[in-house]
Amino acid sequence: MSFSRPTSESFSSTIPAEAGGQRTSEILGEAIMDSVSSVRDFLPEQHRAHFETLRQEIIDFTKAHGISRESLGKPDLLREVTGKLSTQDLERLALLLERFEHLIVKKEPWKNTKAIEYGEKFYHLKEQYDSQVELLEQVSILKEGAILGIDGNTYPIPTLEQIAVRFFERHEALETKHDQGFTKLLLVPFGMSLDTLRETLKQFLLKYKKSHSSFNLDTDDPLYTWEEYQIADKGDSPNLVYYPQSFTKEGHGGKIKAQILEEQEDNQDSFPGWTVHLLQPSNPSDPHSLGFASIPREGQGTPQGDLIPRPPLEADKTPNEYLSILEKAQDDEDSPYHGETGMTPEDWIMAFMIHLSETGKPLDDVWNPTNKECISYLTGAFFRSFINVPFVYWDRDLRRASLSGLDPHAQTGDIGLRSSVMI
Repeated sequence: MSFSRPTSESFSSTIPAEAGGQRTSEILGEAIMDSVSSVRDFLPEQHRAHFETLRQEIIDFTKAHGISRESLGKPDLLREVTGKLSTQDLERLALLLERFEHLIVKKEPWKNTKAIEYGEKFYHLKEQYDSQVELLEQVSILKEGAILGIDGNTYPIPTLEQIAVRFFERHEALETKHDQGFTKLLLVPFGMSLDTLRETLKQFLLKYKKSHSSFNLDTDDPLYTWEEYQIADKGDSPNLVYYPQSFTKEGHGGKIKAQILEEQEDNQDSFPGWTVHLLQPSNPSDPHSLGFASIPREGQGTPQGDLIPRPPLEADKTPNEYLSILEKAQDDEDSPYHGETGMTPEDWIMAFMIHLSETGKPLDDVWNPTNKECISYLTGAFFRSFINVPFVYWDRDLRRASLSGLDPHAQTGDIGLRSSVMI
């Protein structure tokens, strides 16, 4: 398939016209249209999750652009219905079909070598990706390469290549954030029930204790959860609002999880059911250091970056103040916090498990003897019933993780914010 002249005429070259090609086209159509495809069963087992991911991408694309799935198995009809697509959309569809055809015919994924090499050079992406996928499987979040969303849909995990391509496509925008130390990958199964993720964290802590006897954990009560977290992301009027622009009952600008999942289906720049983040590792000056950076207390942070030096977001501000900083930075490319967002409970649960697995230490251990860590506000969400912002930490005294909430005007020297860059 060639993209030298990405027009409706050149797109026709991506659709096989010979007898053999016609059969390939029919197989493509069958593989995409059938809810449970026999084509998938002929692939090596390790590539079937990739098949489902690509298949869903194509389905989402056709739905978003009013293209019938039936036309994918009929070259003449496909050339006709794609005639009004923009050059960018033609390129996108041609690439998706090329990769899907390669997978079916060659029985192995097509690789974007340039993007993968970029991901390795700047992020050590494969090592990070593989270790997080392994953890997701170990804690039973990932089953047969996918998760079950609150909407009943199955969402395959983004592939290494998909993430590498996204990094590569955004490399200019990410250059400043990379320079500021945002090199730590975080894969989040956002579409899952928060209740399920909380139970996963609880079981993870108990299992970790069994294999690390010195880990100081209250096995009778390893996770405290404020009651407002229960069923907070589901139902007709869920309590938890994500990515707000303000912490108010009306006009908050945020969305519930179901809305976000629905919008992801029509957004080619998203990973349906998942969010992918970059955070600073434990030592932001060392891009390959394990775990996640702690939140510095006031006056204890170290600026990062040469392109646009980034003063750390230190503790002792209110959630309203942190949110305001990040919101203002969205429209200001010269802000050191441009492109950053507050975390959600789902983000923190995954970050906590990864951090403990990699470092042997709990994340946000606020009362450790060094006195260098903080409780974390999660300004990527809020509870609209009480207008409370999630705050989370490791309770050293009670030997457990804690998920709670606090008024958005609250201010104290041992609570701060950890932000991320969503990819």
